[in-house]
Amino acid sequence: MTATAPIPHAPITQDLLTIPRKTPEGGRVNLVGLTRDGLRTALIEAGTPEKQAGMRAGQIWQWIYQKGVREFSAMTNLAKAYRAELEATFDIAVPEVVSKQVSLDGTRKYLMRIAGGHEVEVVYIPEEDRGTLCISSQVGCTLTCSFCHTGTQKLVRNLTAGEIIGQVMVARDDLDEWPRPGEGSGDRPRLISNIVLMGMGEPLYNFENVRDAMKIAMDGEGIAISRRRITLSTSGVVPEIARCAEEIGCMLAVSFHATTNEVRDRLVPINKRWNIQTLLDALRAYPKVSNSERITFEYVMLKDVNDSDEDARRLVQLIRGIPAKINLIPFNEWPGAPYVRSDWTRIERFADIIYKAGYASPIRTPRGEDIMAACGQLKSATERARKSRAEIAAETGVTP
Repeated sequence: MTATAPIPHAPITQDLLTIPRKTPEGGRVNLVGLTRDGLRTALIEAGTPEKQAGMRAGQIWQWIYQKGVREFSAMTNLAKAYRAELEATFDIAVPEVVSKQVSLDGTRKYLMRIAGGHEVEVVYIPEEDRGTLCISSQVGCTLTCSFCHTGTQKLVRNLTAGEIIGQVMVARDDLDEWPRPGEGSGDRPRLISNIVLMGMGEPLYNFENVRDAMKIAMDGEGIAISRRRITLSTSGVVPEIARCAEEIGCMLAVSFHATTNEVRDRLVPINKRWNIQTLLDALRAYPKVSNSERITFEYVMLKDVNDSDEDARRLVQLIRGIPAKINLIPFNEWPGAPYVRSDWTRIERFADIIYKAGYASPIRTPRGEDIMAACGQLKSATERARKSRAEIAAETGVTP
């Protein structure tokens, strides 16, 4: 799919592009990713008495999401015969780690395999005061943003809710973050304190699965990550923004990247469907609905494309009246990229104009560049298109 491919006229539905919940092995239903109501319903359909189903669902929920248990036989507060029934009917399946790379700065990049043999990339970024897990919502992406490596990979399918929350669970496995026997869920510092939906894919084109997965992540009897520590990043799927506020209520980040429709059409082609003004109108209502503190505007710094003083001043004018901060992202190059990073002095000058206008304008420190784990660099190895710089430039209309 090229950068000039048509933008879908409606969100891609999970019915069309998401695989069934049944696993290939014996047709057992995977419990990972089911909502609380969905888990209760599944137990009833499998023969659990309706009067007991709510209690049993709560017990199983805690074993899976609070304690990280993957075997029904270890759920010791359930009767042995009932555990055997569960084992025969259900599965507790999460993605498989194909490889793990660790950057010199401590960033970890996982290649995880999901059903069908497809792979997604997940990144863990440790910092002094937090640990952020960047997760994916689709295999590939339909948006073809010309500066993004993932955008050169065709959309394969949506991830299920289980595959989305499963990325969090697998990362917790690797970090040894689940409570040990005798420990409570809050007895040790959280290594994964924040989740960002900034990996592969457009989360709002897979809304129902993302919503269900994040409800699981936020549940106080499970992984228990506050909605204010979860950030969903969208390129601007306007019809789903209000729904995100109402049904998820997490923090919102917007891949903005340009201050004119002409430039944004080229960088973020979804702008041809919902332009800057339409997007900003939707964003102005978002903090009021979700009670979010402020919206984050992500702005990748591309040399001689969107980094002038005039761009900085236009940006300030455009977002006036929206509680916001602007994350300035030095462009992270990837093989064949048709852009280069803005000079550091130019980035600092841009940040200074925004700061003096009254907005926080942190410059994101590139992390994991040595393992291609930085922002905009994610792309699963098996789906990687071997395109030359000239081929990508021809597709995007940008001269290298």
